[in-house]
Amino acid sequence: MESIKSVNPATGEMIGDFELDTRYIVENKIKLSGKDFRDWKGTMPVDRSMYLENIAGLLRERKQELAEMITREMGKPIKQSRDEIEKCAWLSEYFAQNVETFLAAEFVDTDAETSGFLYEPMGTILNIMPWNFPFWQAMRAAIPAIAAGNVILLKHSSDVPMCSLEIEKIFCAAGLPSGVFQSMLIRGKEASELIARDEISGVSFTGSTDAGQKVAAQAGNHMKKYVLELGGSDPFIVLEDADIQRTAEEAVSARFQNSGQSCIASKRFIIAENIAEDFTDIFLSKIDNLKIGDPMDESTDLGPLVNSKQVEKLQRQVDETLAMGADILLEGGPMEGDGFYYKPVVLNNITGSAPVLKEETFGPVAPIITFKDESEALELANSTRFGLGASVWTEDRDRAMTLIRDIQAGVVAINNKVASDPRLPFGGYRSSGLGRELYRVGMQEFMQIKSLKVY
Repeated sequence: MESIKSVNPATGEMIGDFELDTRYIVENKIKLSGKDFRDWKGTMPVDRSMYLENIAGLLRERKQELAEMITREMGKPIKQSRDEIEKCAWLSEYFAQNVETFLAAEFVDTDAETSGFLYEPMGTILNIMPWNFPFWQAMRAAIPAIAAGNVILLKHSSDVPMCSLEIEKIFCAAGLPSGVFQSMLIRGKEASELIARDEISGVSFTGSTDAGQKVAAQAGNHMKKYVLELGGSDPFIVLEDADIQRTAEEAVSARFQNSGQSCIASKRFIIAENIAEDFTDIFLSKIDNLKIGDPMDESTDLGPLVNSKQVEKLQRQVDETLAMGADILLEGGPMEGDGFYYKPVVLNNITGSAPVLKEETFGPVAPIITFKDESEALELANSTRFGLGASVWTEDRDRAMTLIRDIQAGVVAINNKVASDPRLPFGGYRSSGLGRELYRVGMQEFMQIKSLKVY
């Protein structure tokens, strides 16, 4: 029987072996989702709210245990894994507290006696999710959709089968009907084929731009709603009046969170020419202080990358960039020994077509480029096909507000690193995606709107 193997990235050792779902099992899960949707959509929002509160409680109750599972399976430092679980609990609480307001009918003045529109759930939503935030990514897509009355079939990354199955157990333990949230252990090709099924009403995908285009094409061919959260190459723009010490320190966190394996990690550091040397000195010294090692160690800042393919891809991007004339400010790369560790690399004097600028770099590599004026800073910031997030650092907030109007990104932060927040829509411009997650806007992505006039 074909299986998915769970590997600990810190050691390279297999820690689990999970049989793939047979076609028979998949068919039964699809049938169960349809059956339970008919009941779930009829529940009152206040009742769904209770289940979401249960989920939040279970996540907090088991926080350390679940965090250790994340760390073992994908290598995230344990303190960051705990933060991930806590954020999932916050997400569940937020939608529990707001679902009734978000789903309330809206009334509009027309020629009718009463008129307005209602929100109704679509049905079974297929979620295809990545490995880098194994609980957060899955729940970020699922919680709003379930709160709205939809049901979920999750196809998680093959790197995190243990997390995938555990998430389903949490939903069941919270008291939700078993067909409301189900994990499927299947390959990507099989998941893509499911989009064509009549039982599937929509698809939410987080992953690479290339894979997202294929999902969009499949969904479009079958007139299915889709939301795509794709790659990023976020600019970190530092103006000359920024607090250099604080900004450089925050830059380290912005780049190296989750060992650099984040769509919204800052990936291009665009620094005003006259402060670039001071910024770089502080930036490099702070990177030198990062502890690389066992992600289960509370003091570890950088764990391994998720697998050997990620290490190879990242090193290819660095090698090609160096071959194009870039200089190394901090030498790193694949580390010897067990696991998939990668020592941070910092580069400068980089040409505009270099892979570390044009592609998404999913790991601890930081390119530094400089600008003479704000016009050049904007040109550099937008010189990418991506548009997920961006941050601007300056003591002049008004100046920053003017600047961000021309930055092509879906999430912008001033004097802080980019982060998703349940209270705000999340998504990107251009090749970074279509549609939005989170907040009321994200919930409504998988809702039908029914207009009504009563005479």
